[in-house]
Amino acid sequence: MKSEIADDLYTLDEALNFKKNKVGENYSEYINSSFVQMLSLLQFNKHFVRASGVSVWDEDGNEYYDFLGAYGALSLGHNPPEVWDAVNKVKDMPNLLQAAVNNLPGALAHNLAVITPGKLKKSFFCNSGAEAVEGALKLAKIASGKHRIIYCKDSFHGKSAGALSVTGRGKYQKPFGPLVPDCEAVPFGDLDRLEDKLKEGGVAAFIVEPVQGEGGIIIPPAGYLKGVRELCTKYDAYFVADEVQTGFGRTGRMFACEYEDVAPDIMCLAKSLGGGVVPIGAYIATDEIWKKGYGTQEKCMLHTSTFGGNQVAMAAGMAAIKNILDNDLPHQAEEKGKYFLGKLSKLKDKSPLVKDVRGKGLMLGIEFNQQEGLLSKTPIGKLSEEFTGSLIAGELQNRYHIITAYTLNNPNVIRLEPPLIVTKEQMDSVVDALNDILTGQKSFLGLARANTGTILGSFFK
Repeated sequence: MKSEIADDLYTLDEALNFKKNKVGENYSEYINSSFVQMLSLLQFNKHFVRASGVSVWDEDGNEYYDFLGAYGALSLGHNPPEVWDAVNKVKDMPNLLQAAVNNLPGALAHNLAVITPGKLKKSFFCNSGAEAVEGALKLAKIASGKHRIIYCKDSFHGKSAGALSVTGRGKYQKPFGPLVPDCEAVPFGDLDRLEDKLKEGGVAAFIVEPVQGEGGIIIPPAGYLKGVRELCTKYDAYFVADEVQTGFGRTGRMFACEYEDVAPDIMCLAKSLGGGVVPIGAYIATDEIWKKGYGTQEKCMLHTSTFGGNQVAMAAGMAAIKNILDNDLPHQAEEKGKYFLGKLSKLKDKSPLVKDVRGKGLMLGIEFNQQEGLLSKTPIGKLSEEFTGSLIAGELQNRYHIITAYTLNNPNVIRLEPPLIVTKEQMDSVVDALNDILTGQKSFLGLARANTGTILGSFFK
């Protein structure tokens, strides 16, 4: 019986040699067929087999520039050798051993305490940004003794039940209700509405992204985070900064809240903390808050994680931070971001399709106008009005071998979050491609009108 089962199993070597069709078949059959169909519509269903730095290669040997960067997780690029070297150094050590305190979690927590703003000190390690948010909200509740959580409309903090309760888009929340109670939304950037909620009392925490990622790369008004800090202090509520996407140099500072010289009470981290190699999530809080929440033997095990703090992840995190600092990547992101934003902004003058170009550092977004009426009498009219970003992202990938994606809460915005090691020449190639798509002879508008081209044709095959 066992040998018969074994005969039906794929080996690792077999799986590594699957071609595109077999990869799609297995994913459809055993994971998510609708996702595969969605990728196929935009011809995003490429089969990538190798990656290094900013580049990935498909099975036919074609090189693509990755300007999606795993939603900001690839600050160091694909397969950074320094991170892999660190992982290999611990390959013979116990990776999971809960019966003892291992040496690397404390070392990484120390390093986070050194580089994060204010008095942040105590870290909890998990595996993802959503888990970091879950833990941060639980800590805020147990430490404060309160239950209300305030969050922002159009925010994104994850899709697990607790994190989803503070994610500001109904599309993701409604199918899973009722969610965690006493979670209430206010407009992003609106201090008056936030104060109205805080005045009501009973608020454990206000959680906010310094820059809204999935909301469409939205920058708050100047002084907003400083105002948040003041209001949370005034009304005795914890300020939770979700720096999962903005942290570790992405916006031109090690952490985006440093632009306004503010320190949160709790900070959520993940994505690039793992160096693009190992999943790591973490939240870090002040010593005072941690002790209020979990500072006794009775409470110290109320929030735990089996894989959190494993040696491989900790080694990767330590190497990632060292690499980011040694190469001054936050400063590089700031300078490269100014250069890139300046080039992209010129597209607004060239194409009526471009509504706005915005961002900080190398966390940039291009918002496109909805083309109401342009194609209203054609079957692609609705698609072009609501999903312009995805259509242009498809053009970038299929014609120009540049990988991007639209933001989840605003499909008319494509994000540009390349590794922080990106070169000016690679950024120029993106600008040239967009210029061609938006204004060239084979422009997006021309393709749409004719109902031809790589993307639009695929919708109606």
